[in-house]
Amino acid sequence: MPDPILIAEALEIGYVRPRQPARLVVGGIDVRLEPGELVCLLGPNGAGKSTLLRTIAGMQPALAGTIRLLGDEVGRLDARELARRMSIVLTERVSAGGLSVYALVALGRHPYTGWDGRLSEQDEAVVRWAIEAVGARDLAGRQVDELSDGERQKVMIARALAQQPNLMLLDEPTAFLDLPHRIEIMHILRQLAHSNEQAILLSTHDLDLALRSADRIWLLPAGGPLQTGAPEDLVLNGAFERTFASAGLSFDPLTGAFSLRQAGAAQVAVSGEGPRAVWVRRALEREGFAVVAAESAPPPRIAVRVQDAAPYWRCAIDGSEVGLESVGELVRFLREQAPVREHAPGREQAPERTPAP
Repeated sequence: MPDPILIAEALEIGYVRPRQPARLVVGGIDVRLEPGELVCLLGPNGAGKSTLLRTIAGMQPALAGTIRLLGDEVGRLDARELARRMSIVLTERVSAGGLSVYALVALGRHPYTGWDGRLSEQDEAVVRWAIEAVGARDLAGRQVDELSDGERQKVMIARALAQQPNLMLLDEPTAFLDLPHRIEIMHILRQLAHSNEQAILLSTHDLDLALRSADRIWLLPAGGPLQTGAPEDLVLNGAFERTFASAGLSFDPLTGAFSLRQAGAAQVAVSGEGPRAVWVRRALEREGFAVVAAESAPPPRIAVRVQDAAPYWRCAIDGSEVGLESVGELVRFLREQAPVREHAPGREQAPERTPAP
């Protein structure tokens, strides 16, 4: 088994302040990154994800503990050697100053060039490979300032890749991207990690995409401790739900999705399988109903049965049943016949407008 690329032991992260005690964010961190794995760092806002990434990158000092990159302490590596072993892609939008895509990616070869920055044939080959690896060959001749956010993010990853690092760190690489581009970027990163035997660590708030893409997850609750494991194990042992627990929010381990938990919500029993059952459950939860299993005891007064033939949805309220042809029709029916609750927070009638003087 190959040696780990990065090992952190007894790590404490936080901030050193002049003439004040250091502020500890999280302590007791013992983690490692293996070749060929994509790891997602997840946690609520303020938990310390960016602080951890910056500490691993050597951009701010650790309060205690050690971080070793290929066996050497990060803090003891000079800038050129560190850049050969590790590359970083930050969230901040970098001004390219009129550079072409090719020229920007070529900056990733800086740790390998001489004082004049001249690229060798080998450097040129690496730049072309990096651009190709992220699917940006058609962008190579364009100006960076003309790119969309998704295209620009590809190029920034290519620049980091051109360093040929053992470890890539990315802080929110899918921030500000639409769904297709978020999926594409995560797919590219996963393929790069696996095909190049690199370790890739990224922070993200995209929980669903992380659960679907990561080989391992680093889960950082507010105040710690940091937990690691396969995404599925962290869901099944309840760590995922505990990390993101908050008033009014619940995590469904069957679907991997969060939803609002609304006190006093009317219950609806849904029976049936397949896409129609899945999407009617989502619609009912959006409306504020608490969806329960059909065999729940005691049975709720409202029940929805999904069937294969039209009408596809049959809704029973207090024993009286009606067939409905669409989810929209079902939702409208329940709005009229079964209020979500008698006094729903946020649904009170607004006070009358104050007349203009």
